[in-house]
Order: sequence, then C-alpha cells, then structure tokens
Amino acid sequence: MSLIIPLDQTASTNANVDALIKLTAEDMSNVNALILGRTSSSVDIIPELSQHLINSGGKRIRPMLTVATARMCGHGGEHHITLAASVEFMHTATLLHDDVVDQSSLRRGKIAARMLWGNEASVLVGDFLLGQAFKMMVDAGSLDALRILSDAAAVIAEGEVMQLRTTRRLTTTEDDYLAVINAKTAALFAAAAEVGGVISNRSRDELTALHSFGRNLGLAFQLTDDALDYSGNQAALGKTIGDDFREGKITLPVILAYRRANREERSFLERTLERNEQNDGDLEQAIGLIANYQAIDDAIARARHYGAIAIDALGIFPVSPVHIALADAVSFAINRSH
Repeated sequence: MSLIIPLDQTASTNANVDALIKLTAEDMSNVNALILGRTSSSVDIIPELSQHLINSGGKRIRPMLTVATARMCGHGGEHHITLAASVEFMHTATLLHDDVVDQSSLRRGKIAARMLWGNEASVLVGDFLLGQAFKMMVDAGSLDALRILSDAAAVIAEGEVMQLRTTRRLTTTEDDYLAVINAKTAALFAAAAEVGGVISNRSRDELTALHSFGRNLGLAFQLTDDALDYSGNQAALGKTIGDDFREGKITLPVILAYRRANREERSFLERTLERNEQNDGDLEQAIGLIANYQAIDDAIARARHYGAIAIDALGIFPVSPVHIALADAVSFAINRSH
C-alpha cells in the first residue's frame, strides 16, 4: 500500500499538523512536565528566563518527531520522553544563542529574552539548558542516541559559525546556503527523528530512512521560513518581517534575486546588505525586487523538492496513523503561514 501526500498550497495548514499533535498529545504532556521540572534551579533567573521562552508558544515539532517516530517504531518504554525533552532543550538553547548573535528583539511574537535579561544571561542560560539536555541523554541509557544528539549539537554550532561567514556576503552560493541550513536546522530535525528509531532497536536501513526524513523535513522547513521573511505576515509569524534583511542574512530569496538582477538592482542589494546602508523604504524595495524575480516561488519549489524526499523516506515503514501524520507534517512545514 503506497502513501501519497499532496504538497499543494490549498491544503489546510492546521489540519496538516493537528493529527500529529493529537496522536502525540499524551506523550508530549509528559515531555512538557519533564521540561518544566528540568528548568528548576536555586538561581532565580534560570527558571524565569528558560520558561519565558519555553512557554512562549511554538508547536514543538522537533521533540514531537522523537515521540512520533518512537511510536511508529513500536517503542514501549519511556526513554522517548527523556530524549524528546533533550531535543527541545537543545533547540531552546540555540534560540537563546541565536537571538544574541542576531540581536533580535522578538521571538515567537514575544519580547526576546535578551531584551529582558540581557545578552550575558541569555547565553549562560542557554548553556545551562544544553547541560541539562546532555544529562537527560545520559539518563535515557542509549549510547547511540547520545552519539547522534551530541553529533547534532556540534554540527549546529558549526552551522552558526558558517552563517556568520556568509552574513553580508552576496557572493554566497546556493550550495553555501544549503550547507548552512543543513547544519543549523536540518541536523536537529534528523537527529530528533532518528533517535526515536534507535531506542526502538530498529534496523540500520530504517534508521537511515528516519534520518533522511528528518533532514529533508528540516531543509523544507527552513527554506519556507526564509521565504516567509520576505512574504509572510508579521502577526502570524510571531517575528518582525524583514529581520533577515536588516541583519544582512543571505538567504535563498536574496541569492536568487541577486543572481537575476540587473546592475542597478545589484548595486541596491550591495548597498543595503553588504554595506548595511539601509534607509526607509529599502525593505519594501527589496521585497518587490525579490518578488519580481520569482525568488519566493522558487525557494518554495526547492522546499517542495525536499519535502517530497522526506515523504518518500517514510516508505520503508508500514502505513499507520502516525506514519500518515508524519507525512502530513511535511505539508505543514511547507504550506504554513507561520
């Protein structure tokens, strides 16, 4: 029996992810309880700052992947709860660090933690959460899971440094960009999906398939996120539209538009992005330029490509409600408005 999930924009975004949320609700409730318990500390600022971000929303797709793949693979214990919480702590730590590096003022529609507690506290609490994540990995008792998640942590850090090297550099290629998002985003998606199979003692072929599913889902997710920064709705996204432009991030829409632009348009992008000389109205002009060269449509087309690979990777597993919900999550990643 084959599984076919359409990747069209007419699909209901909420419906695409609601099935996964419902199927993992009980386990995710336990994950959330563990997360709150592990943020406790006698140092008041640690639980205050941690819970500010943890409670600020987000669908927690990454830990949900660990819970869902473990269930799809027949795991009957509780270690998937511990590993899912570890995944969320890793993600939360990177958000705290990212906001400091990017000097962001909003996160998920709320004031970024660094604006309330300062950059130093945000970085240090992020380090605390990473420490807690590794403690929980050890608690899960799987050396393979520990290896996979610790490898992902190292790759994510490399991705952050890679992005620093591409910032305000319009000579960045599409391959350079894909290497950054593969490290910064897709690595944790891949690890989150794979460890669910690891603790279920599944075959190497199945673990490879889970890794491929997560990685390609992560690529599709980030491609869409970067496209939305030049085409989305600020209230829906929960972040300021144009942050990437203001921060000089060279994402795929910019790369494609710059390659296709004429000399005058390239000069505009060089002034605003490379030299950071931005005036009122420049963001709107950049959005118009990117739209004129169909860079958003092409970025979403790339996302659909990786989404199709993600869905095909699941084909090794028997069709089940969780299997179908995971495939639906790919459509959510691409078709979402936030």
